[in-house]
Amino acid sequence: MVVKRNGSQPSVKGSAATFTGSVRSEALFDAVPPARTSGGLVTFEPGARSAWHTHPLGQTLMVTSGKGWVQQEGGARVEINPGDVIWTPPGVKHWHGATATTGMSHIAIQEALDGKRVEWLERVTDEQYGK
Repeated sequence: MVVKRNGSQPSVKGSAATFTGSVRSEALFDAVPPARTSGGLVTFEPGARSAWHTHPLGQTLMVTSGKGWVQQEGGARVEINPGDVIWTPPGVKHWHGATATTGMSHIAIQEALDGKRVEWLERVTDEQYGK
């Protein structure tokens, strides 16, 4: 058994290549083989969001605070709130982040396939974000 103490791993600022705005990520747990599941707490300041991306084995988000948006390619932007759980199936292009006026935090859980958890794509434009 391994206990990861709160605060024992440093927060990481979201990369400008994969996020727009101020984003902070905290690793909660890494996959320990043979398991392939990892999880992290991601905090988005108002207006911040991820780039478009996919996950080879899907992703589960659990909103812990604030108000956010999530959208899959070709679908409508959907508001998400604390307590909401969002499942994105494998290979579905999507983005998620805070609303324009309210920050949002979520726990993200995903599995790795051949060591890869995410495929980052192009950034979400201001026009796409505003719809």
